[in-house]
Amino acid sequence: MNRRDFIELAASAAAGGTLLAPAPAMARERTAAGPVLLTVTGAISSPNRGPFDPALDQMMHKQKVQFDRARTFDFGTLDALPTVEIKPTLEYDNLPHSLRGPLLVDVMRAAGADPRADGYLLRAIDGYAIVLPRGDALRYRFIIATHLDGKPLPLGGLGPLWAVYDADRFGEMAAQPVAARFGLCPWGLYHIAVGRG
Repeated sequence: MNRRDFIELAASAAAGGTLLAPAPAMARERTAAGPVLLTVTGAISSPNRGPFDPALDQMMHKQKVQFDRARTFDFGTLDALPTVEIKPTLEYDNLPHSLRGPLLVDVMRAAGADPRADGYLLRAIDGYAIVLPRGDALRYRFIIATHLDGKPLPLGGLGPLWAVYDADRFGEMAAQPVAARFGLCPWGLYHIAVGRG
């Protein structure tokens, strides 16, 4: 037993809790410890939370999202995944910016998403939703950006999460006006539904 487990066990006992063995480290890592930023539902095999709660999942309720089980991610669990950095020209100021975060497919793998899924429904906090075909997620190397120019993406700006890709690297996208390149890229991303294959 490591020191942290011992302290948690002692605190539980002191508070009148039953003296149970601590959960294995792997089980603790599967559950988001901080505020949940992303909920993945649908065809997944690694859930860490139960069903939709109409009383407590108010934003999802208003956007008609329902599920039996989900995989949730906080900032720490997303930041622990391997990250990539892209530098697309953004539509908001027509300047290149550094965006960093895990690949969308790595987040889907962590959620146990069906590898035969036909696509992902990406939903933003403002209700914007787009279906991203799985082939496009792979081809364009979409990331779940957590950082912009080295700083965490703020809520109220483009964050805290943004599903985005480096449009400048793909000729057919780079040929379009900058404002037309990011229709598949919801900022303020909070929910992904994995479609069945």
